[in-house]
Amino acid sequence: MIFAAGLGTRLAPLTNCRPKALVELKGRTLLWHVAERLEAEGVHDLTINVHHFANQIKDYVSSGPFAEWVQNRGIAIKISDESEQLLDTGGGLRKAAPLIFAQDDNPVLIHNVDIMSNAHLDELYHSIGEADAMLLVSQRETSRYLLFDNHMRLRGWQNIKTGEVRPSALQSQPSNLKTLTPLAFSGIHVVSKHLTEAMNEWPDRFGIIDFYIENCNRLNIRGLVQPDLMLTDIGKIDVLRALEEG
Repeated sequence: MIFAAGLGTRLAPLTNCRPKALVELKGRTLLWHVAERLEAEGVHDLTINVHHFANQIKDYVSSGPFAEWVQNRGIAIKISDESEQLLDTGGGLRKAAPLIFAQDDNPVLIHNVDIMSNAHLDELYHSIGEADAMLLVSQRETSRYLLFDNHMRLRGWQNIKTGEVRPSALQSQPSNLKTLTPLAFSGIHVVSKHLTEAMNEWPDRFGIIDFYIENCNRLNIRGLVQPDLMLTDIGKIDVLRALEEG
């Protein structure tokens, strides 16, 4: 599944008249770049969620050069339509669950449309095992970190700028907090059907990271670090321009 429903406000003014997924980088849209990366790893069934300028993405995948490329590669595309309400990443995943698990109960790879990396996606996918979710993480510098124990099981979250720690119980247990490893989330993860079923009691709109944090002690949510991972978040216009010039 490709998360492509966001408003892309950090890429304005480019996203004032198009969805983030259709912003171009070196002659190809971000959606095409990600789809090509996934196809190279053996992915041939894609679900894309849409909201901001949703019809533009629908038209893009149904006709034109990208649609021709998709057809030539034997890729099947389904659209999870959030035109009426933007559901955020958690709500978007839950809404798409009937599509992504329509044929079988195998885990599903989730990839943000504005992430470029050299990640070994096949390794990530098959590493999930009996876990409910497997998150690709790294030691890159950021202000918000996921916290993992020695078995790479998610135990919490920390904002190093504000000092906020979640779940709140960790805040009162500084000795336990020191034993956890802070790692940055990549925007790429693998989820099980059981994980989406555990979302049933949540509101229509919610973030997947919020769900992970609130459920990390009852669900088996784990992290994977891949050596030499190189990852670029193209969510900001200065990053996009630097890549264009590079």
